[in-house]
This record gives sequence, structure tokens and C-alpha cells, in this order.
Amino acid sequence: MLPIYERLDARKPLLRIKLSHVAIFGISLALGAFVYCIVWSIVMDFERATYTHCEVSNYLPSISAAIGSYEPQRTVWRLAIILHLPVRLVLANLYSQYYKNHIRRNRRIIAKFAVILNVIENLALVCLSLWTSADDYEVHKTSFITFIACSEIYMLIVYFLNRKARKLSLTETEEKSLRYKGLFFTINVLAFSLAAYCFIRHNTKCESGVYTIFALFEYIVVLTNMAYHMTAYWDFYGLYMFYDWQKGLYMSHA
Repeated sequence: MLPIYERLDARKPLLRIKLSHVAIFGISLALGAFVYCIVWSIVMDFERATYTHCEVSNYLPSISAAIGSYEPQRTVWRLAIILHLPVRLVLANLYSQYYKNHIRRNRRIIAKFAVILNVIENLALVCLSLWTSADDYEVHKTSFITFIACSEIYMLIVYFLNRKARKLSLTETEEKSLRYKGLFFTINVLAFSLAAYCFIRHNTKCESGVYTIFALFEYIVVLTNMAYHMTAYWDFYGLYMFYDWQKGLYMSHA
């Protein structure tokens, strides 16, 4: 076998970033803004943020009140979501490459569908963040339904793709990622179902504290969604994102 040499004048990649760091950065923007908006609403806008038409006791603001009704929360949230969108789209593109390398050929069309759902989910999140229910109820409602539907279907498909359609066995870190995917998806679906129940019950019976429980389950839905996407840390563990003029954006080991 003859040795393979690289040209001495070969151009080095213009960008080299550890993918696990990219995943952390993207989620940290949204998570930091989310926590800030909730805490600030409780501390500085408690009466307004926890008010509902039923006028019963309520101790937590809903997400829509915390991120979309008052300043500076609204600006902080919108800025974080807009800034984190390019990161999420880059990760979606890299997941497309990842599935091409790891998923069996006869299941790749499903993997492509999952990537499309992921992109739509992120665009819907931007729309529902920019257009609150007070600004444009129909746009906000449509964006929310699209976000939830794409999110749930995406999480389910990705879990089963990694469980049933892999070319090779999972690595230790990928196995860990899959366990967390299953856990976060289960909690997410359960929390969403309970949130919907509490929302309907609050609006029909106006019981004290029910809207607080609704808000709490809302938080769990958002946090488990972020946590599910954070499993990219283990999916891409040990991999780097590169960019050069010849190959474009790609991932590889260092």
C-alpha cells in the first residue's frame, strides 16, 4: 500500500468547532431566555402576569404571559429565539448527514422527513414568538399547533429510527442519547396532555390553583423539548463541524 500524502499548500478548513459545544450553545440561548422571562415575570410583573379572566388565585405565569406580554421579557425571548435559529438549522443539516451515514437506506426517506419536521418546528417557534396571541391570534394559534405537532412527531420518529433502523450498533454515547430521548419524549407527551386537561378545566370551572398547575406543566413541556434536542450532545460526541470552500459544511472526527 502506498502512503497517502496531503498537499503542503492544501487549504485548511475555515471553521472547526466541536459539535457538542454547538448543541450546548444553541439550547443555552433558549433556556437562558426562558428562565429569565419566567423569573422576571414572577418578581417584577406578578399581578399582571398571573391574572386570568376567572380572577381566581394563581401563582405562576403562563408561558405566553411570561414571554409575550411584557417588556423586557418579550424582547429578550424574541432575540434569543432569533439568534438560536441559525444554530438549530445548522444542526438539522448535520443531522441529515448523520442519518445518511447511520440509518439503513430503506429508512432514509423517513429520516429526511424527520429533518423537515425539525426545520418546520424551529420556524414555527420563531413565528409564535414574534406574533403573540395579542398581536395576531390566528398566526399565533397556527404557529403553536404546527410547533407542537412537528415537535411530537419528530421526537417519536427519531427515537424509533435510532432504535430500529440503524446500520450498526449504537455506541455507548448514542445509547445514552437514545435512553434520554425516550425519557424526555414520554415526559413531554404526558405533561402536554395534563396541561391541556388543566387548561380546559380552568376555563370551564374557574377553580383556584388549576391555572398554576397548567403553567407548571407548560414549563415541563418546553424544558423536555429543549432537553430532547440537547441529546445532540451525545449523538455528535467526539465529532467536529468543519467548513471550507470546497466541501461546504460537514462533520468529521478531528
